[in-house]
Amino acid sequence: MIGQDARQYADGKMLAEVDQGVGLITFNQPEKRNAMSVAMWDGLSAILDDFLADDSVRVVVLTGAGPKAFVSGADISQFDQQRASGNAQLEYDRLTSAGRAKLATFPKPVIARIRGFCLGGGLGIAMQADIRIAAVDSQFGIPAAKLGIAYGYDMTRKLVSLVGPAHAAMMLYTGNRIDAKEAARIGLVNQVVPDADLSDVVVGIARTMADNAPNSLRIGKLAVAETQSSTPDKAKIDALVATCFDTEDYKEGRLAFAEKRAPRFTGR
Repeated sequence: MIGQDARQYADGKMLAEVDQGVGLITFNQPEKRNAMSVAMWDGLSAILDDFLADDSVRVVVLTGAGPKAFVSGADISQFDQQRASGNAQLEYDRLTSAGRAKLATFPKPVIARIRGFCLGGGLGIAMQADIRIAAVDSQFGIPAAKLGIAYGYDMTRKLVSLVGPAHAAMMLYTGNRIDAKEAARIGLVNQVVPDADLSDVVVGIARTMADNAPNSLRIGKLAVAETQSSTPDKAKIDALVATCFDTEDYKEGRLAFAEKRAPRFTGR
């Protein structure tokens, strides 16, 4: 899925390209199983800014370079220098907070295309996607307990929202890995497909979504997020839904239905 025209960020360890409404972000450190460095978080932040400003990008796909990993976690080689103490961890959180926040609040749909290891912070990245499609050879886990550390509220809350407290507790307390079949059974991933079919399946889903009305995607994503909030703003979502009926895309959708053709949505 990586083309020769991909733009490079973080000294080439993050790549970005756009094709037919789909923005592809590649974690490109295969020699370290795509472990995330601070610079890669900065690169992710910059790519998300670019994709947000680009109206041609309707959907974003996250993927890892090579066959061995989506993202295997944080770059542990940086731990002694950047995460050796509680204060150092706070500074690490500050340095990586922009990328984390932008991914968590990105308004366009995000799909995680997962092959191989999806562990620790890599699983945290995948869980911020709206949809997770995994190859059968994928492995998932949160090994924090095996390193003597723990994961914070935001990541734990997201995990519980996907798999429930019992499965979350099993993953957190044991630190053990689970395979793709088990990840699908507990709700961690949406779909498991053969390795050879992964790219085609993800591209098909992404382009189907990209062909739909941008306002519908944006409001749908907001509505899903509100259902997970402790203080959901139903009135905000209802007001946004009402605005759809005054858009050019709604007129186009009705006309295309009447003419029995595919709609051509513009986001207006």
